[in-house]
Amino acid sequence: MKLVKAGFGETLGEGVVSAGGCVGCAACVVSCPFNCLDYMEEKPVVARECRVCGICPAVCPRYGVSWPALEEFVFGRKSKPGEEFGVYRRVVVARARDGEVLRVCQDGGVVTALLAFALEEGLIDGAAVSGTDAGRSLYPVPRLATSRREVLESAGTRYSYSPNLLALQEGVKLGRGSLAFVGTPCQVLALRRMQMVPLSRYVRSLDLAVGLMCTEAFTYRGLVEGKILGELGIEPAEVEKVNIKARLLVTTRSRGEVAIPLSEAKRDAREACGRCTDFSAELADISCGGVGLRGWTFTILRTEKGEEAFDSAEESGALETRPVEQERKALETLTKLSKMKHLREKGLSSRVA
Repeated sequence: MKLVKAGFGETLGEGVVSAGGCVGCAACVVSCPFNCLDYMEEKPVVARECRVCGICPAVCPRYGVSWPALEEFVFGRKSKPGEEFGVYRRVVVARARDGEVLRVCQDGGVVTALLAFALEEGLIDGAAVSGTDAGRSLYPVPRLATSRREVLESAGTRYSYSPNLLALQEGVKLGRGSLAFVGTPCQVLALRRMQMVPLSRYVRSLDLAVGLMCTEAFTYRGLVEGKILGELGIEPAEVEKVNIKARLLVTTRSRGEVAIPLSEAKRDAREACGRCTDFSAELADISCGGVGLRGWTFTILRTEKGEEAFDSAEESGALETRPVEQERKALETLTKLSKMKHLREKGLSSRVA
């Protein structure tokens, strides 16, 4: 990739951050070779004089992205008409077999089981995931998991944003040679752009990219502090799980399951999420999501690498599957949500030719 010699201020500063399009992925912060940027309040800030290397606009998921070029890079071809949720090799419905995983996971526990298996078998020596802040219940933070225990502690979905690329950076700095990455579609997009530059240390270290299907993320202040605590009177520490199944469901220790209409929850959606055109993490090796399922995970195996990792976990007994034909409604939901996000493409720069 040929870098355009432009600084942070005239590219991302004006065109993305000031324009309300910054997703907070931290790709620019992680990639800056001169450490000119810091990450503060979910956004990059210039901490030292910009050296104008051109890398930050090349890795940003919201600046001058060529979607066809990314598909060619990841899959060796562009998506075809009829591939409503991107390029893939196989689609399955799956879940973990391990009862310990199922007790802590979000839906079917595929991501948790896959990472735990890969770490135990020595296929990877670290995974960039999200965990929760010890001092703020439900507040997501990036975490480098290096053991089964740490993977289990990080299980489940956080509906506020976690810049997991910072955990990937930690793994690289610690010399971890084989890393898995788990993140939202915008984070996977940024990761692929980092590979295209290429930033060799991340290319060498990254072994598997797992994408999480995502409609939008919510602000912690709005959803947790405003809605859950302020309006519903539920202490965040009392919440065992948050999920979305047509409504936003908050499972508590003392009050059971409390439902919030999605129309209300969406008032606290992050501004930048309204510009996203990718629901199912179409550039990942494996994409996972609930899409209405309970106890199972809709799983899209997109690359040979992703399919091999999944098949190894299934053959070991860590995962079980059933035909996607048994969950036609989930497939229809996936297709519908993907098409809805693709409709945003007009007038946006995230899928330019």
